[in-house]
Amino acid sequence: MMYQVAALLTPDSYRALARAVYAEMALAGITCVGEFHYLHHNTGGTRYADPNEMSAALVEAAAEAGIRITLLDTCYLTSTVDGKPLAGVQERFGDGDAARWAERVSAFTPPAHARVGAAIHSVRAVPAEQIPTVVEWAAARGAPLHVHLSEQRAENTACLAHHRRTPTELLADAGALGPLTTAVHATHLSDSDRTELGDTDTAVCLCPTTERDLADGIGPGRALADTGSPLCLGSDSHAVIDIFEEARAVEMDERLRTERRGHFSANELARAATVAGHAALGWADAGAIAVGQRADLVTVRLDTVRTAGTGPHGAFFAATAADVAHVIVDGREIVHDGQHLHLDVARALEDAIV
Repeated sequence: MMYQVAALLTPDSYRALARAVYAEMALAGITCVGEFHYLHHNTGGTRYADPNEMSAALVEAAAEAGIRITLLDTCYLTSTVDGKPLAGVQERFGDGDAARWAERVSAFTPPAHARVGAAIHSVRAVPAEQIPTVVEWAAARGAPLHVHLSEQRAENTACLAHHRRTPTELLADAGALGPLTTAVHATHLSDSDRTELGDTDTAVCLCPTTERDLADGIGPGRALADTGSPLCLGSDSHAVIDIFEEARAVEMDERLRTERRGHFSANELARAATVAGHAALGWADAGAIAVGQRADLVTVRLDTVRTAGTGPHGAFFAATAADVAHVIVDGREIVHDGQHLHLDVARALEDAIV
């Protein structure tokens, strides 16, 4: 289904779909999106007249939805870890090599509500010798670098067979780990992998609803936090857009794994959903209510059928996106009494999907 949709998207329909999804994010209290963007080109991999037209569509969509965006422009070059070429719809993702990827991305200048970061899709999609080019591009700009890491056991098996290294070890060899890097998923890691991520201050973005949806497995959230990796939260899809569900799933998954309760405090989960998330996207001045921080404010109703009787801490384990009442982004009200002030979000979603 994903490839069927990707085959049909144009800059206009991409913008419409993104605008609707980003507006749904605003309703859920999300003030900034990190878009793992790799639908770059036209059918067959032909570049648009403006090679970054699809990037511009996403940035415009975020502005119309009223939220900030970090465009994580994704290097995607091969379909398998042993270098099988892209084919079919995947040809829309590729730039040929990392140097041409870097040249294209460097030509895009984002407006004030947007920033550009880099992403290595995975060790499957970027050959080992190409990874340093992406790393160097991000490092030279102090830009965030994201990578899907060990989401499925099959990725580990293929990487070990071809490189005799785990995906984490391969990234470490290429200098891809560090405080500007976020490993997305990090579900199936060895003990030494976890230590490597923690020792390098590499952040980890857990996406529990997608990991559950795709039957990927349960990530080692507590162990990663204990080794020093800052944790943040993502959705990795638009099937579920609910930061409360992602947050409590981190705790609930640990309970399922260990048969014990009380792994993460509400404060830890709140930090993963706010300060740590913004930091991973290159917005160190967002996510906290403090002097000098961006005026992002979200209010949550504590008198709904889900939250009645809870306090602010308990709300993290009871509330859903439907309980968000008001959202202010950079001092501008975007959501009032649970309604987006600029878009009919349900209609926008229906129109974009149809």
